[in-house]
Amino acid sequence: MYVFDATPLIYLAKVDRLSLVLGTVSEAVVPEHVHREVVVDGIEAGHADARRVERAIDETALRVVPVSDADTFERIGRNERLTDADAAVLAVAASADAIAVMDEQYGRDVADAEGIPTRGTAFLVLRALRDDHIDAEEARTIVDDMVDAGWYCAPDLYAKLLAKIEELG
Repeated sequence: MYVFDATPLIYLAKVDRLSLVLGTVSEAVVPEHVHREVVVDGIEAGHADARRVERAIDETALRVVPVSDADTFERIGRNERLTDADAAVLAVAASADAIAVMDEQYGRDVADAEGIPTRGTAFLVLRALRDDHIDAEEARTIVDDMVDAGWYCAPDLYAKLLAKIEELG
């Protein structure tokens, strides 16, 4: 199971590749806190990507789940550098023995300290390439389009990502 944080959902939706990526994972869930941030607040603000995430939920490719372990959520949520959405992703992943999908390094560091495996948006794109859901050209296009849409990718990571795309392609 993959538990999605806001950033991967937003940027995959911005480049209209969310359904492609969700189709490559066994089960994809989003905590209610993330749903509120991405879909409810996003639609209210007029973001087109929020409608794409909502459509993925309506089509059951992405399931909204509550935080079932309130103690873990509360404990992780005491960290002032994490948002409630980040804490919810980590709490749901911990209680379900799942993978947290998040890009922010601090959240990934907390997940590591908690023993929660993480993956990021780049991993999902590479996995889609590796599993022949997309070709190398489309993988490069997805990455470049996400960067153009505002997705942060450090220059050294970007270079490694392009090299990995070439290797897998």
